[in-house]
Amino acid sequence: MGARALPLLLVALLVCLTQSVLAIKFNIPASRYPPAKCVWNAAHPGALVIITANVGPGEGQRLDIEVIDSSEHKNVYLSKKDINGEKRFAITAHAEEDIGVCFRNYLESSVPNDGKTRSRVIDLDVDIGADAVDYNAIANQESLSALETEMRKLEGVVKEIVDEMEYLKAREERFQATNMSTNRRVKNFAWFTIASLIGLGVWQIFHLRAFFKRKYLID
Repeated sequence: MGARALPLLLVALLVCLTQSVLAIKFNIPASRYPPAKCVWNAAHPGALVIITANVGPGEGQRLDIEVIDSSEHKNVYLSKKDINGEKRFAITAHAEEDIGVCFRNYLESSVPNDGKTRSRVIDLDVDIGADAVDYNAIANQESLSALETEMRKLEGVVKEIVDEMEYLKAREERFQATNMSTNRRVKNFAWFTIASLIGLGVWQIFHLRAFFKRKYLID
């Protein structure tokens, strides 16, 4: 392998490792009070998330979509009712939490409850970060060549990696600061405990000495 081919191979491997795309196809049954079926993906703050849902036909069924995160407050990014056909949604992640795309397939009240299983097919694509950018549209708008488009893609991937490394560095610094603060508190508590024990011992000595004097056991 030539010396020039090695950097290209490393870049290609890097691109493959940093892909953040999810494509899944599944059936979701309908019921009067359906549970949510969620698909989760990791996302970083400020990351662009493109959700493409291709919903199959389903007579007497109403499919709702909701996009939430896994934080304590369960932030809702998007909520749409009765989606059909191909729908495309875009959101921006606000926190270092997983993003969940949740579906509920309701069986309408006009449909008789005859025991038949009714469901709809969902073809879901979730693109996150650099993969969510439509580089073809950018190439058409800026008249970029194929090579320039690929370089723009690599630039986006590299920027995403740099942002990820900066985030990990900042998080590591926060962890180190927390550990140092905890160590200082433990150390201070240990010194306080030692001082308290010494003080208690001295007080007991004087107390016993005074007691023995009252009993005329010592001068």
